[in-house]
Amino acid sequence: QLQASGGGLVQPGGSLRLSCAASGTIFSISTMDWYRQAPGKQRELVATFISIGSTNYADSVKGRFTISRDNAKKTVYLQMNSLKPEDTAVYYCHQRIGDYWGQGTQVTVSS
Repeated sequence: QLQASGGGLVQPGGSLRLSCAASGTIFSISTMDWYRQAPGKQRELVATFISIGSTNYADSVKGRFTISRDNAKKTVYLQMNSLKPEDTAVYYCHQRIGDYWGQGTQVTVSS
């Protein structure tokens, strides 16, 4: 249902763009989230796209991360800039309608 991609190894201060492609028919009307889970920590909500002009971010990523979506491509994105080592985690996309989760993509920020 959801296929996440775009993770990798990046140096501190670098950027990555995560993508999450949906295959269902309700993507365009569902609120979409990005979560992350670091080793030994609980999964945390990073960003939410409700509608154009209505997005929410965790305080730890505000000003650095941007969530967006392309309904024609059924894809939600997470642009991550100024990455820090503490951003290292597995990132998951989530579709609220139906409670679908992507498989996760690893982001490692290290020099």
